[in-house]
Amino acid sequence: MALASVSPTSKWVPLSEAKSSRAILYDVPISNNGARVRLIVYKKELTSQDVAIVYPTEIGGLGSEEYLKINPQGKMPAMVCQDTGLNLAESDTIARYVMSKHANAGPSFQPENPKSNLISRLHDIYLTTIQGCLYKAEGPFGIYGTRKEAVKEFSRQLNVIEDQIDEQNDGIYLCGAEVSLADATLFPTCVSVSYIMPKFDVNPPLPPKMTRWFNTVRAQDPAFTKVYDEMMEWLAGWEESGRWDNILGAGWRDEEPETLFDKIISGDIPAAVVKETDHVLAFKDINPAAPAHVLVIPKDRNALTRLSKATNEHADILGKIMVVAAEISRDKELGFGDGARMVINDGPDGGQEVMHLHVHVLGGRAMQWPPG
Repeated sequence: MALASVSPTSKWVPLSEAKSSRAILYDVPISNNGARVRLIVYKKELTSQDVAIVYPTEIGGLGSEEYLKINPQGKMPAMVCQDTGLNLAESDTIARYVMSKHANAGPSFQPENPKSNLISRLHDIYLTTIQGCLYKAEGPFGIYGTRKEAVKEFSRQLNVIEDQIDEQNDGIYLCGAEVSLADATLFPTCVSVSYIMPKFDVNPPLPPKMTRWFNTVRAQDPAFTKVYDEMMEWLAGWEESGRWDNILGAGWRDEEPETLFDKIISGDIPAAVVKETDHVLAFKDINPAAPAHVLVIPKDRNALTRLSKATNEHADILGKIMVVAAEISRDKELGFGDGARMVINDGPDGGQEVMHLHVHVLGGRAMQWPPG
């Protein structure tokens, strides 16, 4: 299939050169949301007089007063429509504006196929909202308490979109022979996912139909190749700077040996379990130091061998552990009275014997101070 070459004038320009442009798109190459708009610009062969692409740093960065006037959320991309005075935020809105404004240039990106809008919508609701789990130093990651949960859900949602891909289409694009908004929306995310997901031991990173589509358009459509190269250059820079070195599940992993608690969690060793949730297990201590003595542990250690290893990655599970500990301390049937002592031993000097974070909930008698 013969495809048009990409206009060489579609590239980042200094703000001073963009003053006469009809619109300014503030974006950086690594932004998959911004890349959606850039793909449309490239495919329509718009020049910098139509849409000038400018780095946000030209106006002080995402947190600057000037940028926040354009996009109050402080996120990319953002567009200033200089010919109308309109400011636009959110990639889908900007993409649809460019499609409408330049309807007579290049492909429409709106084939007669409802899956174009459906795939774009699924992407924006269920992938964009948690994509930070792949590269941000810390959460939150949507509604998910841990990065591991968010990565798992991200992978599941890729498969939801996979179910919408029809390989019987007559063409290389998601909706057939004509490029669509779905292609522009999903492709940049797939660039990031194909590079990053293997760091979290997700292989293959993309479902099979999505993989075939991704590799095909990347190889056969110059606009997609251009976006791929733009993003990959920045991903390589992130790699060189150690972006993932301290991200749990990617560069930082739980490599400590399993403990007795792992065997209790798996059921290989019996325990007197008093409470269990999806994330927390509580059981009686076999060597009680008080009439009531219960241990509360995370079911997934997730590198939390001891409290001093905790980071923002563990904030959610630490809260869940303490809530369960509080519930147990109120349980009169377990022997607790009016209050309890919560103890976390940390490391050799703290008297920790099992390298899997655990909270001792002790009660049934008055406690003394200092504890020893």
